[in-house]
Amino acid sequence: MAFSPPYIQGLRSSLTLRQSLLGSKVLVLALLLMMSTFISASISAQQLGEIDPVKESRQILQMAEYIGVDYSEAVVDGEVASEDEFAEMQQFAKLILQKGTALQDANLADFDLSQTSVMANAQALQQAILAKSSMDKIQELTQHMRQQLLAMSPALQLPANLLPKPQIEKLFETNCSSCHGPAGEGNGPLAKSFSPQPTDFTEKERALNRSLLGLYDAISAGLNDTAMRAFTELNDQQRWSLAFYAGSLAFAPDAQGTESTYNQQMSKAPHLKIALQSWINNNPVQIVAQHDNLALADVEQWRATPAVFFSPSDSPIITAKTNLIAAVDAYQKGNLSQAQTLAVSAYLDGFELIENNLDARDSGLRRTVESQLLNFRNVLSVAANNEQVNVELQQILAQLDQVDNKLSGEVLSNNAMFSASLIILLREGLEALLVVIALITVLIKTQRQDAIRYVHYGWITALIAGGVTWWAAQSLINISGASREVMEGGAALLAAVILFYVGYWMHSKTQASQWQQYIQNNVERHLGTGTLWGLAGLAFISVYREVFETILFYQSLLTQSVGDGSQASYVWYGLIAAVAILALITWLMLKYSLKLPIGRFFSLSAYFMLILAFVLAGKGISALQEAAVIAITPFPMDVSVSWLGISATWQGVLAQSVLLVIFVLLLSRKETSPNTVT
Repeated sequence: MAFSPPYIQGLRSSLTLRQSLLGSKVLVLALLLMMSTFISASISAQQLGEIDPVKESRQILQMAEYIGVDYSEAVVDGEVASEDEFAEMQQFAKLILQKGTALQDANLADFDLSQTSVMANAQALQQAILAKSSMDKIQELTQHMRQQLLAMSPALQLPANLLPKPQIEKLFETNCSSCHGPAGEGNGPLAKSFSPQPTDFTEKERALNRSLLGLYDAISAGLNDTAMRAFTELNDQQRWSLAFYAGSLAFAPDAQGTESTYNQQMSKAPHLKIALQSWINNNPVQIVAQHDNLALADVEQWRATPAVFFSPSDSPIITAKTNLIAAVDAYQKGNLSQAQTLAVSAYLDGFELIENNLDARDSGLRRTVESQLLNFRNVLSVAANNEQVNVELQQILAQLDQVDNKLSGEVLSNNAMFSASLIILLREGLEALLVVIALITVLIKTQRQDAIRYVHYGWITALIAGGVTWWAAQSLINISGASREVMEGGAALLAAVILFYVGYWMHSKTQASQWQQYIQNNVERHLGTGTLWGLAGLAFISVYREVFETILFYQSLLTQSVGDGSQASYVWYGLIAAVAILALITWLMLKYSLKLPIGRFFSLSAYFMLILAFVLAGKGISALQEAAVIAITPFPMDVSVSWLGISATWQGVLAQSVLLVIFVLLLSRKETSPNTVT
């Protein structure tokens, strides 16, 4: 069942182009290192002795619950109903006693069974099974054992979120349906070859006595002396998702089946709110017994709809919808400023985070939703326009439903995961890398190799600062999407101004004689009076503006990975491939640009920096528009060219046009100057 992708060797490079090339190679490799800061590593537990009390106790819990659920299939009215089931009950009771004895003999200070009645109940359970006692007696003994063991056990690492339901259904089909059947009824193609036969998860009476912890442990560790194996190739989220899914199959969801219905259930009186730990540890019957005035019907509904126990706040789609609805509510109350702020947040804190994932599936839908969200702000800026506001809100919500179905209903293929990962780093990192390379090559050509380290100081510090900013945004403070875009847009415009100045300055020195004169009179003095730290600042700005958002994009992409972990590895493969491409670009630019004659080098470098300034100016305007700092006025025709930073708004087109006009005027002035060497 596990898919094993081909092993991809780590990026190895034999580039030896002196200090500048080595530093640039470190830049692209460091991007890979920074991305890994948000990937949670799976660390194997080390056994501290001959016996693992947590593992052993969990197996006892698992077998005790199994007996409490399936005993009714073995004994009916004091008579053996199934020899196989009865033998299994005896075997599990024997194993419980053996494992309990081993735990007690271990004399563990933190797990002292002698202070409990677990062993007495284990012995009584074995005798009760042999005596073919009633189901009530068996459940009483097993529940007492479970309660005491759970009280001694350390807290579980609870799931933060479950996988989308279509992905869980696919997991169940792949891993479970051959035995348990496609609907979990215990009638899969292999079921008849097993004795006892696989569990029927749709049988309600038994499901009411089955905990989610028991299901999770069965999936994680298997069941001794049965055909149920351990699914160790699945990650923790996948195992929890399957446990919640199997636990839901015996219960029918509410007829309305809407998210709002479940949210209303969870917002009832406090006694209806149950801690996730308790919900996982106990079966539905125990949950009802532990909470006064809690109806079994509510518990059954929550079992049927596991999503009610997981906050939707991390879902970008839910964030976008919630903020849009709140924006319209603020608009109808006359608070247009708050309405626009919430509409901005709907895009930047919600939809933007899944744009890359959606692009890999349906780029047309991505562009449509993006345009609708940005234009919705203009609609909210006009008072007394309730009818149009409501119409557009419903259209956007319908589009977001399509996006949600597209993302959750279709599993992203390995190739699409690879492509999305590749494009993210190339798109976000290429501009920054080009600026850094341009600075390095200029310093080499000016014979100031000693100053290259300042450029390296700049981009290395930017990577560290970007990682720290991401960590702080996750752990300490809340950095809104608007703040992120303002920071990125401001940095882009500042970098554009600096690059424009440097590009024009370089163009003015394209004649070799002019350059030699400048070298003799100015370079040494200018680079010794603060310009070095200016170079470091430009490198910092160019890289920092991309790092934080790049990490967020990868974090969002990883949430779409499914399966046994191989899809997450395709994210890494795409990232490594992007790093390799960036390294190749670095090598080619440094190798061949340094061979150019001085005049040609400065001419090409000047135009290169001016193009970068043009691109960054357009992207800076777009970022500030997304943050609602600059208004959005649609251009009459679609002239968008994303890789050039051109967007179909008057503000973006005018800003880039002004930049071009200024350059042409300055160029004309230079060419008509009497001091120009021709």
